[in-house]
Amino acid sequence: MAAPTGGPVVISAQASRTTPATSSPIALITGAAKRLGAVTARRLHGAGYDIAIHYHTSADEARALAAELNEDRAGSAFVLRQNLAARDAGERLVRNFAKKATRLDVLINNASVFDATPLDAADPGAWEHMQAINLRTPYFLCLHAAPLLRRQRGAIINIADIHAERPRAGYSMYCTSKAGLLAVTRSLALELAPEIRVNGISPGAILWADSEDAALRRDALRATPLGRRGEPSDIADAVHYLVRAGYVTGQVINVDGGRSLHM
Repeated sequence: MAAPTGGPVVISAQASRTTPATSSPIALITGAAKRLGAVTARRLHGAGYDIAIHYHTSADEARALAAELNEDRAGSAFVLRQNLAARDAGERLVRNFAKKATRLDVLINNASVFDATPLDAADPGAWEHMQAINLRTPYFLCLHAAPLLRRQRGAIINIADIHAERPRAGYSMYCTSKAGLLAVTRSLALELAPEIRVNGISPGAILWADSEDAALRRDALRATPLGRRGEPSDIADAVHYLVRAGYVTGQVINVDGGRSLHM
């Protein structure tokens, strides 16, 4: 794993005039343009947070979400574009964030690549891409965001997966990257305390991937004690709890309908 390119980002006291009101807490959410990220953004926004919406290719969705949130509360959302596979993505994203805001209260590492990687088709390029987005950039994003988060005694929430601890056949690269993210969560909870809390959430069956056929989905629900798929709002609920849970750090909450009990 490469070292940060230039140490922690130095944050200027001045920000753009498009900055949301600094009296409101601000959450930076990666992959916030749609799916779980967008639902989480709406939930925190409803709780009074301003939202920095990170995206890479989903520009239309990101701008539409920002417009929606700003219509509800003027100046409360802005977008940030960054390819998280870039080697210096964490540093660059924090630098661009700091041009628009002077405080950061919550960082949510939500963006992720979820691809099947059968062993007979494994290659280094796929490995590097998945580890970069799912593990390397979240780690360095935490490090570069730490100076801002310390000022607010803020929180980091990493979105992992129940298969980080109970691997799934055919997804070895993905499971490895998410297992690493759990290690990052627990390690940084020690190293960034007491000023910054670091926790994780491991979803179960919430949103199906295109690679998950009807038989696989049926088997997953049969293995879930609650007998149903969860909703994106279940993850947003867990995020909202963790941003308020001032005496919780280094923990990973499984939001999986009990599925991890039988895996």
